[in-house]
Amino acid sequence: MNRFRIAIIGTGYIAHYHARALQLLPDVEIAIVVDNQLDKANKFAEIYKTKEIATDAMALVDRPDINAVLILTPNKFHAPYTIEFLSRGKDVFLEKPMAMNASEGDQIIEVSNRNGQLVMVGHMWRFDAEVDYIKKVVDSGRLGKIVKTKGYGIHENWGPSGWFTQKELAGGGALADMGVHAIDTVRYILGDPKPLSVYAAIDTQYGNYDVDDNGIVIISWDNGVHSIIESGWWHPHMDGVEAATRLFGTKGYGSVFPTCYKADEGKTKEEYKPQGPLKSEHCDQSIYNRQMEYFIECIRTRKQPSPGLKEGQTVLNIVDAAYLSAKKNELIRL
Repeated sequence: MNRFRIAIIGTGYIAHYHARALQLLPDVEIAIVVDNQLDKANKFAEIYKTKEIATDAMALVDRPDINAVLILTPNKFHAPYTIEFLSRGKDVFLEKPMAMNASEGDQIIEVSNRNGQLVMVGHMWRFDAEVDYIKKVVDSGRLGKIVKTKGYGIHENWGPSGWFTQKELAGGGALADMGVHAIDTVRYILGDPKPLSVYAAIDTQYGNYDVDDNGIVIISWDNGVHSIIESGWWHPHMDGVEAATRLFGTKGYGSVFPTCYKADEGKTKEEYKPQGPLKSEHCDQSIYNRQMEYFIECIRTRKQPSPGLKEGQTVLNIVDAAYLSAKKNELIRL
């Protein structure tokens, strides 16, 4: 069995979830940790017993002993780093969003296709058991034809700081940070339909920064479903936790977080019952474990990951259209 040597680029909060997931895989080694701040790289490497650290990601592009990289940096560096590593024969796991905008996403796709390398995008709610439960309910037809959905990507009485609130580094605000979870989750549940149009109202209401913290997006899909997405930081109330989704069908209603469905005019009701241990937190480590196990399996089998280029680019197209719609106050057709 081949042993996979992985480089982790970026040591922020989310990097710990990915590192813990990698450590559970017997044929995987965190070979090197990269952060532009040496003290952060050292601390992270000490926690995960990684022998090598670096402060320059580009110093790794020609390393033959590195099989793949996890790019967990501010969004500004997603595309340039990914393009360099793909060009040098490395597979890439990218935190969401795939890039700063759809144009950068197109560049990643072109380079990946040209070099035959794999890209997985961290839309991790596709690996959540409750999301999968409702997807199976929808696929079974128990809810009839889905007519509309509501999805949530909101932080209540909290919001990020640092690069997340800087347009130069993040590209966008709450929509690019939280809204993308709601968008990809509902798209996954609906069977990955194609977006036809987007209308949005997006602004800044809660903080002093140059990115958005309040938004409503309406997406019309090619399967006839219309989805409402709410995004935000620092809201005094939220109707649903991150990636919570409500689905209204002709024969029933389904919900993710809380996860349940009802059909037959309310006569049939079922709540999700976990098969294993209860989650310790909403964004539970188990989601990241399944996600990283899948990524390594894709490397081993050379299977294109899903969520990957297509899924990541679709989200970027929707986000770009939403920002443009809000700016022009008009419907954007895709």
